[in-house]
Amino acid sequence: MMEPTTLLLAVAVCLVVLLLFRRDPEKMRIKEMMDKVPGPPSYPILGTMLPYIFLPPEGRWDLFFNLMMKYKPLFKGWLGPFPGICTSHPDYVEALLNNAKMIDKALPYKFLHPWLGTGLLTSTGTKWHSHRKLITPSFHFKILENFVPIFAKNCDILVNKLKKEVGGEVFDIYPYISACALDIICESAMGACVNAQKYENSDYVTAVNEMKAILSERLAKPLLAFDFIFNFTKWSKLQKKSLEIIDGFTKKLASFAKTLLNLNFLFFFRVIRERKQQRLKNIREHFPEDDEYFGQKKRIAFLDMLLDASEDGNKLTDEEIQEEVDTFMFGGHDTIAAAISTSLYLLGLHPEIQDRVHEELEGIFKDSDHSPTLKDLKNMKYLHMVIKEALRLYPSVPLLARMLTQDLQLGSHTIPAGVTACVPIFAMHRDPDIFPSPTQFDPDNFLPEKVVNRHPYAYIPFSAGPRNCIGQKFAMLEVKMVLSSILRRYEVRSADKSEDLVLLLEIIFRSKNGFRITLTPRGRGKDK
Repeated sequence: MMEPTTLLLAVAVCLVVLLLFRRDPEKMRIKEMMDKVPGPPSYPILGTMLPYIFLPPEGRWDLFFNLMMKYKPLFKGWLGPFPGICTSHPDYVEALLNNAKMIDKALPYKFLHPWLGTGLLTSTGTKWHSHRKLITPSFHFKILENFVPIFAKNCDILVNKLKKEVGGEVFDIYPYISACALDIICESAMGACVNAQKYENSDYVTAVNEMKAILSERLAKPLLAFDFIFNFTKWSKLQKKSLEIIDGFTKKLASFAKTLLNLNFLFFFRVIRERKQQRLKNIREHFPEDDEYFGQKKRIAFLDMLLDASEDGNKLTDEEIQEEVDTFMFGGHDTIAAAISTSLYLLGLHPEIQDRVHEELEGIFKDSDHSPTLKDLKNMKYLHMVIKEALRLYPSVPLLARMLTQDLQLGSHTIPAGVTACVPIFAMHRDPDIFPSPTQFDPDNFLPEKVVNRHPYAYIPFSAGPRNCIGQKFAMLEVKMVLSSILRRYEVRSADKSEDLVLLLEIIFRSKNGFRITLTPRGRGKDK
């Protein structure tokens, strides 16, 4: 709850905004057009968000999902004075996401600017186009092969860390997966080993979770959308503290000693300058003009690729490089950890599907205990279907939104420019008109003969259109590597039924109580 003085200030500000709103012809045009769109009751100042204000975080998702099901395929909402629509109809979603002129991210993404700046996730216009063009080659499949040994090394650490849980009590798998994903993205993106799996209780992970909770509050409480109101709240203080931790983590590369207290850090910008100088002296040593660039002899970090791009006419400044590294640290850690955890959880609920996955792994590896190669990962066809089905039921990013920069026709409704358009991916993936048994975990939903007859925008765990996720191939390879490493050695059983999961409406999918499982050793194979 906000302090009384802050609340009075917020109400006064909103009254002024409403008065100005009524004097603005364009705003009145928006209101008149939005009045024709179905939706829940709207209240003065708070809009349609009044019910959310009195709900705990774990209750907000059910309310939102029920509204989507009640008003589908389209309904309106007001975040205070800010208008929005939500749609889960694949035709409408395609009209929105496939429109090259509709690439502006919506208001809620601005809440991420203090954290991520204006990297690929949050930027727009010329900056987004130029950065997307520069960074896309970094995710060429041949370059991704370069990261497979990094995946394998950290998965070996994870498997060994899990030994202490084997045969024991129920435990939450998410912290283990999160630490592994953090190690992988740090080494892949920064070229630095931070040993998050060795040093538990990462301040960075805690700070990221706090930032997600803050964003959830700002989305649910319209008065917090105004920075000059938000800055008077406890959430602002928590954000400053969290950003100090995150900023410190991503600006520094670790130079490790034996204990956490003895860690010595190199400043991020100094590392950028040093690497630039070194590469200018002997660039061919780092990026030779033959196929070894894509081979296993050199492990090229994402940071190196950004530096390479910036050397051609100074296309990326040091600040822009930091923004992109911050973005990929976030996007390549939390989203992937969520995908792995939900996949394991669902496999733990369905032993018969887990057995099929293990049979596939047995067919690929035979009696060998070697780490998966890129070819092995490509051959995990059924596991690929399992992951896609897990992302259907629990998409790592449950919602996405765009700011309409021009009027958009959706069915019989014309949605005016200036409105936020939201796509509730979670709801669309559970629409019985698209998936006949929407809550059933069935990897066969992704058999080729079923996929070919499905609307291409009916399943979008990595978004779609011009602003789809640039790192989705990286993510799928990592998820396969982690899951196969665990399932080759352990049987997984989940302790909670799906109806007992407490889902939180945050920027990244999360269960309030984690993903509680038990592990038992497999009959064959050995731990490394």
